[in-house]
This record gives sequence, C-alpha cells and structure tokens, in this order.
Amino acid sequence: MATQITETGERRGTGKYEDLLARCQGMDAIPTAVAHPCDDVSLGAALEAARAGIIAPILVGPGEKIRRVAKESQLDLPSCEIVDVPHSHAAAAKAVELIRLGRAELLMKGSLHTDELMSEVVNRETGLRTARRISHVFVMDVPTYHKVFAITDAAINIFPGLEDKVDILQNAIDFFIALGCERPKVAILSAVETINPKIPSTIEAAALCKMAERGQIRGAILDGPLAFDNAISAEAARIKKIDSPVAGDPDILLVPDLEAGNMLVKNLMFLSRADGAGVVLGARVPVILTSRADNQRTRMASCAVAALYAKARAARAGVGEG
Repeated sequence: MATQITETGERRGTGKYEDLLARCQGMDAIPTAVAHPCDDVSLGAALEAARAGIIAPILVGPGEKIRRVAKESQLDLPSCEIVDVPHSHAAAAKAVELIRLGRAELLMKGSLHTDELMSEVVNRETGLRTARRISHVFVMDVPTYHKVFAITDAAINIFPGLEDKVDILQNAIDFFIALGCERPKVAILSAVETINPKIPSTIEAAALCKMAERGQIRGAILDGPLAFDNAISAEAARIKKIDSPVAGDPDILLVPDLEAGNMLVKNLMFLSRADGAGVVLGARVPVILTSRADNQRTRMASCAVAALYAKARAARAGVGEG
C-alpha cells in the first residue's frame, strides 16, 4: 500500500502500522492508566484506542476537567472509570500507583510533560523500576523502507555509556521479538563503518557485537559500527565492500546518543513523511508516550505495539509460572 498524503500533508499510511493494529483484533482490551488526559488530543487518543478494543482506559486526572473536555470536544465517555485527582502531578503519581496495585497493565501519557510522568516512573521507592535501564523506542513507519523498524534511544538516555547501551539494546530486542520478529537484526550506528579510536561510538559498537557473540546480549543479530547509509541500504554496503548480515534489512537502529537519534527521527518524520510511534521500555509495564504532534494512526500504533508487548510478556510469565 503506497503512502497517501492529504492536502494538509497528513500521512494516511503504508499498511505497516495497520498490520500491527490488525494483530490486536480479538485480544482482550488491556487495562491502561491514562495520566491526566485533559485535552482533546490525549483524551481522544485514549478513547479511540478503547473503541478499537486495544485498551480499557482508566482516566486519572481532575474529573470535572476531563468531563468538560469530553463535552467540548464531543467525545463520548461511555463506561470509562475516572479517578479524580487535583492536578497533573497527582495524576502521574496515582497512575503509577494503579500499576503497582495491579489495576492497570499499561501506562499512557496524557496532557502532561513527559518529565513529569517519567519522574514518577523512575522513583526508586514508589515507581516502576526494574533491574533494566529504562529506555525509549520509536517504532518507525517510513514510506521508503520495507518494514517497521525501531530507533533507540532518541528520547530518554542522553549520553548512554556501554553498559547503558546493553540494556537499551536488550529492551528493544525483547520488544521486537514480542512483536513477532524471531531474531531481530540490529545496526549499531556511528559516523563511519570502521573502528576509529577517536570516535567512541565505533569502539562501543565493536564491544556490543562481541558481547552478543558471548551471549551477554541475547536474541538478535548485531553488526556495527555502521554508518546510516550502509546500515539501511544493501547497495551502499555493497559499494563500500561491507559484508554484513544486517545491512539493508535492520529491525533496530541503535544510535550513539539522544541528539543523534532525535535528529534522525525528526529528519525522517519531516523530510520522508515517516510516522514514529513511541513506547518506553524497561519499566514494570510499557509506557505509551504520545505527542500533540502525532497523527491519529501514530497514536493508535503506539497503543497497539505497547499492548502486543504487554500481552507477550504476560504469556511468557504464565508459561514460566506453569
């Protein structure tokens, strides 16, 4: 399916996200704590995902304000539970508490700052930390690429070191396996495809690949360092005489740092008409991060991939318990 562009420049899809949404059909809706859905965009996104049967939202925020936004935006609040709290900070804390109490299995950002929500998620006493470092993935639908792929980390970890990147990678690998990719291919990006002691990301790329060979990173095929061109294009790799099992077909792109990742994601979004669904990994539950700039299909895709991941994790836990 080719991407269709409306007169306003909105993308109507390539079919890649739609495949993910189709996989959610028939699943039980997942109880989801939605923190402070107090504008038309965040509330509408939660309700749209509820209508699609992906999530069962618990709306956490000032009850009167949520109802007013729904009325003004002509949004139907059918049987959604509303947990009344006075402000956004209290909403973030209460939404995290609902996860800890087992009342919700997903956390979704509403109309509050990401930092406000994540500060509650990473709180060492009352948050949702695990042994893993928390990281973010953008699940990209780029019209010129043949499948969805992840870019990590372009939102949370600013200058991750080698140990941080192990967790960031393992989070993304486990996530993609849960989405149905049996053995994800990972391209570890740098400015060049050769190891250069003056470019630390090339040294780290080599170390990560050796760690994967030794079983310290599991479940994926890694290669790096790779420059972006020969990571994404088999022809570029061939011209540069790079023999790589990943070149031209990566599922995951590990970026050197947040700045590089953020610029890459926004480049793809604004110059290549790409969409980027956002999910936070490494916490007790996936965290759905949406933005006012996201279109409807991107917000739905964020909910879909988080729901698929949560279901896969629950199934693995059930098998383990058996």
